[in-house]
Amino acid sequence: MTTIRLSVPQTADRGEIIELRAMIQHEMESGFRFGSRGEMIPQDIITKFECFYNGTLFFSSDFHPGVAANPILKFYARANESGSFEFVWTDQDGQSWSDSAQIEVS
Repeated sequence: MTTIRLSVPQTADRGEIIELRAMIQHEMESGFRFGSRGEMIPQDIITKFECFYNGTLFFSSDFHPGVAANPILKFYARANESGSFEFVWTDQDGQSWSDSAQIEVS
């Protein structure tokens, strides 16, 4: 089971710059480490993060083996209209996890 934590304000004034934070619980195994018996631990990383505001992609990031476990992102958006933010993480095998949050803009 993967845990996702989001921080999105519930309300904002039109045009206000808001802070968004997103964290996913994931091992982010680089593929360069060895286990206790000397076996190489296979790579298992999230390779892409995307954030959509009312269905439009407005932020994305590529992840690489150097990214720490449980990656957290903090970025900003201008609140122009009420709606939803959708956060999507995709791993090297194409598996994805997502969560969303609503915002009311006045």
